[in-house]
Amino acid sequence: MHASFPALRLRRTRVAEWSRRLHRETVLTPANLIWPLFIAEGEGVEEPIASLPGVSRWSVDGIVARAKEARDLGIPCVALFPNTPSALRTADGREALNPDNLMCRAIRAIKQAVPEVGILTDVALDPYTAHGHDGLVDDAGYVLNDATVEVLVGQSLNQAAAGADIIAPSDMMDGRIGTIRDALEAAGHINVQIMAYAAKYASAFYGPFRDAVGSRGLLKGDKKTYQMDHANADEALREVAMDLAEGADSVMVKPGLPYLDIIRQVKDAFGVPVFAYQVSGEYAMIEAAAAAGAGDRDALVLETLTAFRRAGCSGVLTYHAAHAARLLGA
Repeated sequence: MHASFPALRLRRTRVAEWSRRLHRETVLTPANLIWPLFIAEGEGVEEPIASLPGVSRWSVDGIVARAKEARDLGIPCVALFPNTPSALRTADGREALNPDNLMCRAIRAIKQAVPEVGILTDVALDPYTAHGHDGLVDDAGYVLNDATVEVLVGQSLNQAAAGADIIAPSDMMDGRIGTIRDALEAAGHINVQIMAYAAKYASAFYGPFRDAVGSRGLLKGDKKTYQMDHANADEALREVAMDLAEGADSVMVKPGLPYLDIIRQVKDAFGVPVFAYQVSGEYAMIEAAAAAGAGDRDALVLETLTAFRRAGCSGVLTYHAAHAARLLGA
């Protein structure tokens, strides 16, 4: 039984800053952050992304510099996304299987220069297809599940051979986690983790990301036949259960803030490492609010990231990773 007012005054522990720190239930550190980075062709290249203020595409040398920055800030892992040149985008996404593609070159360069930083790699075909979908499509434009999974396996093995630490399938094809896990085991990549984009929703928050990887305007139709309906929660738990049963080491919910309820449900139901992706639209809204004077940027960044931790996340993929790490280290 709890005491009642005035014997119990909940504000007592909030009076002093030291006491607020002492009673804080949720802790956010740079170790809870994963920094998504966009790769461009060339050397010495930095291409600012207009719809993502403060975010750029970097050539491989710049990506290595960002990985060193992550190390120095205490960020344990970077996530890589390539902007494949349009001449290499095909209907079958074959560039994903090229052992010397942009992604693989960046992986090898980071591993040579900063081996202590983890590398998470996106597995899906949308950066490589001429039609912008995450998989192979038939004549009617329907994304083929099983044929796509075969290509995703090759893409995963290609990235693992280059040195990827975490394979992160974001395609939402059924059965791909088990097939990729079997292939990694058979190829000797027994310590390569799989972080499954288990509950990835067909969201309106992805627009700036598509600018960043060059797929804006390519997409024919939408992705609602494979990404989840944003109205569904029970289905998310089924997706997570399937991916865990097939061998995922951790799972992701994407997008982030609009889906904190899903994160909490997944954590409560399965008790496994859960990650969230604070996606491009979420980042852009914070930046727009700060630019308009509607909120303090630093406070917005730390409050939203703490919300992910409070909801049950082990970590967060966020474009604010470096900025947040500096704030947390101040």
